[in-house]
Amino acid sequence: MKISFNINGETKSVDVDGQTPLLWVIRDILDLKGTKFGCGKAACGTCTIHVDGEAVRSCSFAAKFAEGKEITTIEGLSTDENNLHPVQQAWIEEIVPQCGYCQPGFMMATAALLNKIPKPTDEDIDDNIVNICRCGTYYRMRKAIHRAAEIGGKTNA
Repeated sequence: MKISFNINGETKSVDVDGQTPLLWVIRDILDLKGTKFGCGKAACGTCTIHVDGEAVRSCSFAAKFAEGKEITTIEGLSTDENNLHPVQQAWIEEIVPQCGYCQPGFMMATAALLNKIPKPTDEDIDDNIVNICRCGTYYRMRKAIHRAAEIGGKTNA
């Protein structure tokens, strides 16, 4: 099945079985390795990307549903290395990662949250950021989410 979509600002077309998880199209066909495989059951959030601005777990999102969509992966979150997205900047400032494997998914989930709720409360974070981190860096992530909201507010002012 031929599927066309925009990913990180570029139009792409792939010929795959429509049931193939979008995660594998992104990683294996488009060679974008920032999106990680975690559980394969949409439970952990490691594979989180944006589809039309919504946080989506790509391991359970069939490629056929990407047709005509705007997709953003961690590679497309910022415009370049010198212009980091507020979430990426906050993650660096708060020294969030321990092993780092799940962090792209957390950053993508956080960016989607901040698009909907620019100044989230702790309750908003608890209700919306439900990814899993084996290293337990949740406290640093919470600080980084609040910091990203501050940075984002300054850049949007």
